[in-house]
Amino acid sequence: MREKRLLERLRAMDQFPDWRGESDPRTAIASVIDHLIKILNTRQGSAPTAPDLGMPDFTSLVGSLDADSLPEMEQTLTQVITRYEPRLTAVQVDFEPQPDKPFMVAFRLAAKVRLDAREVPVVFETVLDSDGHITIME
Repeated sequence: MREKRLLERLRAMDQFPDWRGESDPRTAIASVIDHLIKILNTRQGSAPTAPDLGMPDFTSLVGSLDADSLPEMEQTLTQVITRYEPRLTAVQVDFEPQPDKPFMVAFRLAAKVRLDAREVPVVFETVLDSDGHITIME
């Protein structure tokens, strides 16, 4: 059950008291994606207990991307993910051009998900749309 976050584990134990399962990679990955979506769609400064939780407002950059802003965005995504999603290791975020979608910015997120004594490699597509909303797909 370590593949889930604490609150997910508590909810599961409350609903199914006898359930104690082994770590399931699919469940862990789904939980990580869900948590990343929450983290990356939270604006920095909106959580009083963790002012650096979340992402800065990138909406002004989406329409005017240049070579200087992309590495900054990659670095910010990497830092936030590394700090606030401890189940991921070896996080690497790389810009992926989308010539057919000029108002979207896509990144390739490669990492490893910790599961008990092993790590499972994963790759997610992370898309920032023109409204500043981030989606993550496996």
